[in-house]
Amino acid sequence: MGSGSSANPTNYKYSLQKSENVQTLPDETHPAFKAAVLIQQWYRRYVARLEMRRRCTWRIFQSIEYACEQDQIKLHNFFSYLMDHFTPSSSKERDFISRMFISGESFKEAELEKYCDYESMEVPDSYTGPRLSFPLLPDHATALLEAFKQKQQLHARYVLNLLHETRKHLKQLPNISHVSTCYSEEVTVCGDLHGQLDDLFFIFYKNGLPSPSKSYVFNGDFVDRGKQSLEILIVLFTFLLIYPKEVHLNRGNHEDHMVNLRYGFAKEVMQKYKVHGKKILKMIQNVFCWLPLATLIDQKVLIIHGGISDTTDLDMLQKIQRNKFISVLRGKKRKESNKDVEIQEINGESKVEAESSESESDLSLSPQPRPAPSITNRLEFSKWLRQTVQEQIEWCRQLVDSESEPEEPTYSSVVSLTELDTQCWTHQEEWKQILDILWSDPMPQEGCRVNTVRGGGCYFGPDVTDKILEKYNLQFLIRSHECKHEGYEFCHNRKVLTIFSASNYYEIGSNRGAYVKLGPDLVPHFVQYQASKTAHTLTMTQRISRVEESAFRALREKLFAHTSALISAFKAYDKDNTGKISLSSWAMAVESVLHLGLPWRMLRPQLVRSTVDGMLEYKSWLDDLAMEQRSQEHIQSSLLEVIYRNRSNLETIFRIIDRDHSGLISFEEFRQTWKLFSTHMNIELTDDGIDDLVRSIDFNKDGNIDFNEFLEAFRLVKQSQ
Repeated sequence: MGSGSSANPTNYKYSLQKSENVQTLPDETHPAFKAAVLIQQWYRRYVARLEMRRRCTWRIFQSIEYACEQDQIKLHNFFSYLMDHFTPSSSKERDFISRMFISGESFKEAELEKYCDYESMEVPDSYTGPRLSFPLLPDHATALLEAFKQKQQLHARYVLNLLHETRKHLKQLPNISHVSTCYSEEVTVCGDLHGQLDDLFFIFYKNGLPSPSKSYVFNGDFVDRGKQSLEILIVLFTFLLIYPKEVHLNRGNHEDHMVNLRYGFAKEVMQKYKVHGKKILKMIQNVFCWLPLATLIDQKVLIIHGGISDTTDLDMLQKIQRNKFISVLRGKKRKESNKDVEIQEINGESKVEAESSESESDLSLSPQPRPAPSITNRLEFSKWLRQTVQEQIEWCRQLVDSESEPEEPTYSSVVSLTELDTQCWTHQEEWKQILDILWSDPMPQEGCRVNTVRGGGCYFGPDVTDKILEKYNLQFLIRSHECKHEGYEFCHNRKVLTIFSASNYYEIGSNRGAYVKLGPDLVPHFVQYQASKTAHTLTMTQRISRVEESAFRALREKLFAHTSALISAFKAYDKDNTGKISLSSWAMAVESVLHLGLPWRMLRPQLVRSTVDGMLEYKSWLDDLAMEQRSQEHIQSSLLEVIYRNRSNLETIFRIIDRDHSGLISFEEFRQTWKLFSTHMNIELTDDGIDDLVRSIDFNKDGNIDFNEFLEAFRLVKQSQ
């Protein structure tokens, strides 16, 4: 019973050798080998499909993010255009414009201290949060960290006191900070945090708190998007004052008051400090403009937030009076004597109006107002007013959104300002230096060109990097500004390193955060992490599916927000008015409207579910999109579309008008805003007509307009059309 095989050593030895031969020299026709090959091929295809899905998802998120930044730039282009054509007719209008656009820029030292008089604030006995006394000690920092972990809030008195001391310290610093590895074991460089306090906690837990032996460089974008931006600022400023030689902060493109109005930081401060929020925001606005612009490690590694251009001049950056630039989105207005030169300051472009007769003809295409009805018929006059204002705003928006010359200019040619006088050229050149280092991105191609994706700064190639590194005897460049899947990425032959420290930036599982450590040898050592516990529990497939779902949800919102434009684009391909177009035409039409540069044919299965004979019934498809987005049944789809498309811009406009950040604007402020919009319209807007609109949207009759009522004004305009 089996004893024969064990009793025969020769047979056993032969059997063993045969088995070993099968393992060492496999027969390709053996079933086990075929199965292994099939499993391997299936796994490779599976991983490749997951990677393809991940990359598509990444492109969706990044394209939408950059399109939003373009909207921000265009909005300020729009306001700049209006301001260039605005002539205040009274001291009241001049004061209004001053408050809206130059508020805070002319504060003198004594005025700012008087405005933010924290010493007069009493801290009640019931306050259980941390208490600060100056000069700060390490114990204060650890107390703050523990308090923020427990979701406690620092009293407004201490916040203002901290900001006051931080501002005094920053004013003593040069534009370019210098760090040496001789005095510490290593220097840790962190990228964007964007209000994600858990990431900062994780960095300190993993790497250690700042100390005399552990230096940190935080490379900008501390605020916006996340919910704990203010806490991050408080922690960083506290460590900056405790260890001024070991903690270094660079300014990012989000350390900008005008950007904060759009991306959430201003709103966060006002929600957390309803009484003293305005003072805190004013102080932060001033502190931001005193942040250093760059950091040099051992004179060999340059750390800047965005990037460089072919005109970047470190010598000039060292000499710029950086606090002049409260908001980098706003360049210096041109002089009255140079009105023939149209400087498009916001996105860094400049040109002489007379260069293009086509542009002159575009300016003359402003829609002519219809004859105004009698003012005695208040209903008809109000309707006429709304229609005319909306037409003019739409024309002005299209003027701002109009694309530049078909032939893309080089970056050097765009920044040529030889037409300007020396003083204006100097200021403009300084402003562009700062704009470039805060907003620019690297590209694989050589050269330097306008960053049309973000709308500000430039794209710089490896040749530009080599030129700057050679000119200033540098080894490599560290920058942030871009979310990377692994938290960091090298480019330009490993001479440019992007470091991004906000993990799960787009969605839980979307990306890792990272920081980089540099010792005396200046060799980068990276630490990657996921600050979210949820991300650790998800499999790779679950992470990708979750992020993908979020990305397509955002993309469908974007598509819905452009319903009207999509219908027009589809009809251009539907010559016979059948209501159907091919999927290829669908892809081309969608890109022509959204300009996101996405692989629409690859994304189509997730966006278009049903087709008939390979043709898409586009009206029913758009109806399905509307059903997903419609939050209230009584709101018409067309009205909801307008709100979706313009909500960010409208909210930014509202917050600009709402100068005291109370969440309300007065009737007078609303009147002045509409007058500003109408300055170039060649029509007379009477107070009675505007009053009709104001009264119709003040639903609770409290004499003020909140944001929802402000949106209703635009709904009424749309309805009247």
